[in-house]
Amino acid sequence: MIRSYLNALKIRKRLQNPAVFIENAGGCICTRSVFEGRTPVKWCFRVKSVTPEDNGWRFIGKDDSEAYINVAANNVVLDFNTMANIEPAVLLLYDMPVGTDVYLQKGSDGIRFYKTGTKKEVKVKTP
Repeated sequence: MIRSYLNALKIRKRLQNPAVFIENAGGCICTRSVFEGRTPVKWCFRVKSVTPEDNGWRFIGKDDSEAYINVAANNVVLDFNTMANIEPAVLLLYDMPVGTDVYLQKGSDGIRFYKTGTKKEVKVKTP
């Protein structure tokens, strides 16, 4: 509980002056639990944009259940740069095509993405 609270405070501080990594990056959707810092990003997938402003990226937290994500109020529309301020690793995914469906794993050997439902690592461009 205290860890979630401290994480939420850290995220709020970052979002007061968010960095712009990609100009006109478009909007995306993440779960409220990720936005509020209660759970880290786990699943990342890209769908066809529903509006011109939407870049198609969707982000779901590690502890989010299907029932949770199916409630509209539990999802937040935000600028992709704001999402990158919450979880910088998503910047590595930005140019990946519609249909990309990966999960994020952080370990002592760094950040890796794997195709959802498999243990097949997805190679991403690094800066």
